Amino acid sequence: MTGYSTPPETSAEERERLILEHLPQVRLIARRIHERLPDNVSLDDLISAGVVGLIAAIDHFDPQHNVKLKTYAEYKIRGAILDSLRGLDWAPRQKRKMARQVEAAIQRAGQRLRREPTEEEIAAELEMDLAQYHAWLADLQGLSIAALEPAGDGRDLLEYIADDVEHLPSRVVERAELERVLAEAIEQMPAIDRTVISLYYHEELTLREIAQVVHLHQSRISQLKSQAILRLRSYLARRWPAERGI
Repeated sequence: MTGYSTPPETSAEERERLILEHLPQVRLIARRIHERLPDNVSLDDLISAGVVGLIAAIDHFDPQHNVKLKTYAEYKIRGAILDSLRGLDWAPRQKRKMARQVEAAIQRAGQRLRREPTEEEIAAELEMDLAQYHAWLADLQGLSIAALEPAGDGRDLLEYIADDVEHLPSRVVERAELERVLAEAIEQMPAIDRTVISLYYHEELTLREIAQVVHLHQSRISQLKSQAILRLRSYLARRWPAERGI
């Protein structure tokens, strides 16, 4: 893959101007990601990481590649923020264990029933009542940000391909196949889970906005979003070989 090179005519003054011009873009992206994270994650830390991504975008931007700086900067800003999150152990180990238990329960119930299990069936598989299962889902809010964070246009739900190889023909084919499997997984979800994850990832609505659209409490939307993500993970674990990078 041919890398972006810094245009020689970019002066220090122009570089500083571009950084200041695109700082609102950093704040916007950081806020959108921060909305999906636990309260203990600092928005200022996300903005700082995003600024690093912005500077990298400006320093490596080449207009000859026929890509707008704003588009390239969004990609680099979002990537820098997600990289900073991956480097933090902000999700308690117990929550990660809970998520794995729910995924496994969804997988076991689905294999036994030969369809996507209902909430009641997942709870039963976990040997708990529905209220306790809902409490687990609420606790898991924000846990899946690194693996299921959308790109700017919402089409790239799973970020798993490294920047330096993503345009290789084999990777392009692999990405297309993954997108097909992902669409298949979403199609098999219960209608409300499918609606919530579509509005959240593709329409980029906040949980509050989704609650207004479907006339449910925001806390319930949070539960459904967590459940939908875990359904996706469980489905992909069955249908997508681990060696491909998930």
